Amino acid sequence: MATINDIPDVILSNIFASISDTRTRNSLSLVSRKFMLLDRATRVSLTLRGNARDLFMIPTCFRSVTDLDLSFLSPWGHPLLSSPLSDTDPQLLAHRLRVAFPAVTSLTVYARSPLTIKILVQQWPGLKRVKLVRWHQRLASWPIGEDFVCLLEQCENLNWLDLSTFYYWTEDLPPVLQACPKVSASLVHLNLLTTSFAEGFKSQEIKEITTACPNLKNFLVACNFDPRYIGFVGDETLLAVANNCPKLTLLHLADTSSLTDVRGDPDNEGFTSEDAMVTKGTLVEFFSGLPLLQELVLDVGRNVRDTSMALEMLNSKCKDLRVLKLGQFHGICLANESQLDGIALCSGLEELSIKNCGDLTDMGLIAIGRGCSKLSRFEVQGCKRITEKGLRTMACLLRNTLVKVKISCCKNLDAAASLRSVEPIRDRIQWLHIDCVWNGWEEIGNSEPVGLSFWHNQVEEPSSLFSLMGSEYDHEMRRKKCKYSSDVSDGYILENNGFWCKKWDRLQYLSLWIGVSELLTPLAAAGLLNCPNLEEIRIKVEGDCRGRSKPSERAFGLSSLALYPRLSKMQLDCSETIGYALTAPSGQMDLSLWERFFLNGIGELRLSELDYWPPQDRDVNHRSLSLPAAGLLAECLELRKLFIHGTAHEHFMMFLLKIPNLRDVQLREDYYPAPENDMSTEMRAGSCSRFEAALNRRHILD
Repeated sequence: MATINDIPDVILSNIFASISDTRTRNSLSLVSRKFMLLDRATRVSLTLRGNARDLFMIPTCFRSVTDLDLSFLSPWGHPLLSSPLSDTDPQLLAHRLRVAFPAVTSLTVYARSPLTIKILVQQWPGLKRVKLVRWHQRLASWPIGEDFVCLLEQCENLNWLDLSTFYYWTEDLPPVLQACPKVSASLVHLNLLTTSFAEGFKSQEIKEITTACPNLKNFLVACNFDPRYIGFVGDETLLAVANNCPKLTLLHLADTSSLTDVRGDPDNEGFTSEDAMVTKGTLVEFFSGLPLLQELVLDVGRNVRDTSMALEMLNSKCKDLRVLKLGQFHGICLANESQLDGIALCSGLEELSIKNCGDLTDMGLIAIGRGCSKLSRFEVQGCKRITEKGLRTMACLLRNTLVKVKISCCKNLDAAASLRSVEPIRDRIQWLHIDCVWNGWEEIGNSEPVGLSFWHNQVEEPSSLFSLMGSEYDHEMRRKKCKYSSDVSDGYILENNGFWCKKWDRLQYLSLWIGVSELLTPLAAAGLLNCPNLEEIRIKVEGDCRGRSKPSERAFGLSSLALYPRLSKMQLDCSETIGYALTAPSGQMDLSLWERFFLNGIGELRLSELDYWPPQDRDVNHRSLSLPAAGLLAECLELRKLFIHGTAHEHFMMFLLKIPNLRDVQLREDYYPAPENDMSTEMRAGSCSRFEAALNRRHILD
């Protein structure tokens, strides 16, 4: 009988080359020696880990690699080509990298200084794609454009540049692009959506960049739409972008205020005090000038009013548009009568995000559900006038396609209401974000399970309000109601207590926002009790600990997540939790005690991967792992990968050696400004190297 080993090597090589998922390739390479050699010969993408000083550890068997990522080498954030622990010539390390990976055309690197870029581009002058990473500050002594001069001068084939996680000054880039017209004209992808910017690119700078790069297809840029600032982006800038780069298929224009991952004021009705200088007529002309658009993000952070008519032009002018995100746009869908208008006419959309729309109502949601029938992803944030009923009706209309939903900062949609609103797609949804706002959670936990009302009446009869949509809508809703009622039992399981429990069959990723001092334990009672396939969860904890009293409970509630049997990956982000890193005032808790509160019970979860962002003290730019946190993380006995996005003392890190199969640990100060004092006990390269050496000396069973 023939086996897979009987397949000719040429065919097997093609099969391996078609597999892009890293974990799948890793698994295949362990099957046999033949498979291992085939994987090495056909792998084109590789991320290097390990210590930069260990030249002998650089692998030399991946000769076909074209995409090389050097941004995670240890010690993270230290100058790559000038290790403080080695007298190695920087040119020697760069040369060894080029010998090991001669075919590289795509490079990602942490470039703390221009020297790193200069040396590496000399090794691979044929680079086509470059991503630069730097969270440390740019030194004022460097000449303007120093980071980019050698890159654009020596890499004549460059067509893809990503600076989204690279800190620099906005005035660094335009002069270099203008000085290198040949390379600038060849760029098709330029990502300037840098989150560390305070004000972003000015209007004139955007005009200069788009003039120098007329062939851009993907352009992402952080800017400022506030008319009170000099160089704000308005009508003139939008038209310049459309005129200078008519080939754009992806365009992101985002106000810097929208780039921070911070929850807005829940009492804000969605309108800002200032209006952006963007008019309806300009939007129509802007859309008309970009007929090839497939993805558009306009997150302006300031009011853009009465946009319904302009958005109607998207369907006729940008026929290929599939992804749309609007921030601070008002009047996007009037939904006055049964006739569709505004954004609801964009029937080709597959992903839609609406943020801070002050006048979006339930009727607007229903109209969007009727008109945008291909939506697979829908996000709504900061829309105060929508309710559970409108969102649930929209979910009914999109039941066949919608699999990803985000509901955030909507006044009428707490956690339980958000979960009830997506119940029509509960058996299909794969990705979900909600805010853990427990309005009356005690009543939710002690009352009849939420699922019973849905069991008796899957889709409510349209009220007189929704009946305004017309007889066609009524007929469609009744048809869907009959359909859901016939197979409702498929999504429920009968618990031992005799109650029906909702089952989220396909939910694989869950994202949660929760305020400081709130508890996670009501999550199951709110409706997320049974998620048999949930693999990954992200928890964002936000708020100011200062002035808060000690929580009444001992633990935040991570142990309650043990009821999800397949949960193996977690991102616990406390970076927006503010407190006292040093001595707290009398009667208050410092950050070490808050970390104990957040992490208590994490050892009861069977996590294999964990990303953890410690809370911070902004006054001293301190974001560090505390002693209680280190001890609690050491209780996660099944961890394989642990990434701490902050700093830690060396002797705290040694606690982690108690985890038997821990293989990959790294401290990453990937926030701005990253700490500069490399001589502290938290930041020394020697401390990181000693811990990694101790980690690598251990015997791992598998």
